Amino acid sequence: MPHSSVTPVPSKFAFSVTHRSVLAIAAPMTLAYLSTPLLGLVDMAVIGRLGDAALLGGIAIGGIIFDLAFTTFNFLRSGTTGLTAQALGAGNEREVRATLLRALVIALLSGLAVIFAQLPLKEFGLWFMGGSQDVQSATSRYFDVRVYSAPFLLANYAILGWFIGLNKAGTGLLLQLVLNGLNIALSLWFVVGLGWSVEGVAFATVLSEISATIFGLVLIFAATRNGSWPAAAIVFDRRLLLRMMAINRDIMIRSFTLLYAFAFFMARSADQGDIVLAANALLEKFIMVAAFFLDGLATAAEQLAGRAVGAKHRPAFDRTLKLTALWSFALAGLLAMLFWAFGPFMIDFMTTSPEVRQTAATFLAWAVLTPLFGVLAFQMDGVFIGATWSSTMRNMMLLSLVLYLAAYYAFFPYLGNHGLWLALLLFFGARGFTMLAACQKRAAETFKEG
Repeated sequence: MPHSSVTPVPSKFAFSVTHRSVLAIAAPMTLAYLSTPLLGLVDMAVIGRLGDAALLGGIAIGGIIFDLAFTTFNFLRSGTTGLTAQALGAGNEREVRATLLRALVIALLSGLAVIFAQLPLKEFGLWFMGGSQDVQSATSRYFDVRVYSAPFLLANYAILGWFIGLNKAGTGLLLQLVLNGLNIALSLWFVVGLGWSVEGVAFATVLSEISATIFGLVLIFAATRNGSWPAAAIVFDRRLLLRMMAINRDIMIRSFTLLYAFAFFMARSADQGDIVLAANALLEKFIMVAAFFLDGLATAAEQLAGRAVGAKHRPAFDRTLKLTALWSFALAGLLAMLFWAFGPFMIDFMTTSPEVRQTAATFLAWAVLTPLFGVLAFQMDGVFIGATWSSTMRNMMLLSLVLYLAAYYAFFPYLGNHGLWLALLLFFGARGFTMLAACQKRAAETFKEG
């Protein structure tokens, strides 16, 4: 056959992708991501010891406001990972360093913008989230302190993304453990030891973000002591800045679309009454648990796919697809079995209400299925972010949202809450399969010179 005589030209920066290289990234990053909800539990526990429900509501709502605000800047982690991994794969040390500097500049400017806009941001958040006067007062006190962590929190996003892009997942884990471990220790000291209330939790966050930034910069200088840093003209190269901003814009749209999908789910749950809302809120925690585990493998896909694209080495890219899919589906299957086996016990642990327990048990099967329906979306997100195919990822997310809304309005009138869950699972599945369908075409375009 004519094509049999064609021998692909091996990439100058060819590398092998193995089970070990996948797990070397996925395992530490899973531990890193799991440290974040632990911090949230400790913050709630230390404030809970003060015996004032309004204070608990205040930090809960304040945390949500910041989560919504900082979701805008998630690209500083994921986008930096993809661009750094590609520069590493291409052997372009200058661009590796320039990517970090661009991300840090964006983090600093964005963080300062959050601080300058804190009054309208706080007022909108309080209006949107509601709550009693006491809860809003506690939220305001928490917000007024924590807002000053913004430049450092965003810098930590960029630093973490950079180290992951360099295939230094162990360093990423260390950074997250320092950040969250220090935050936990300071929260305990300030609130339990010194009795500082919600201000103590917020001040602990500010100090831990500052400390983590300083620690991250020390690690950066240690990792880059050899070689030189790029000139300002390279860092602020218009073409490369515009590329980074386009990727960041697409990831931001994708993140907000995902947030809207979950907000729609909870709003339609609330329409069905307090019992269904509470049951669906508990079952949504199963989705979040699955996400924390599957995110580790998605991160491995980001780094390895990005490096393969930078190296122009199609075999490494294809191997990344295969191995991250294998491990992701195996983990999703394990999570589904654990949810099925221990789901009733988890529900009983999270609520003592007989009505909520019974309702959650009725819909538990849908939560069990979510890792299986969502696993491909997690893996493909990682691949597309690493390859910086952000526009396609954005478009597939928007398409999947349309399918989700159409499925809800088609099924809910006949199936009720079962129809809502079915629509959510179809949304997860649509995201994964639409990106998978686009993946081979994008790969052929990207590696056409290889």
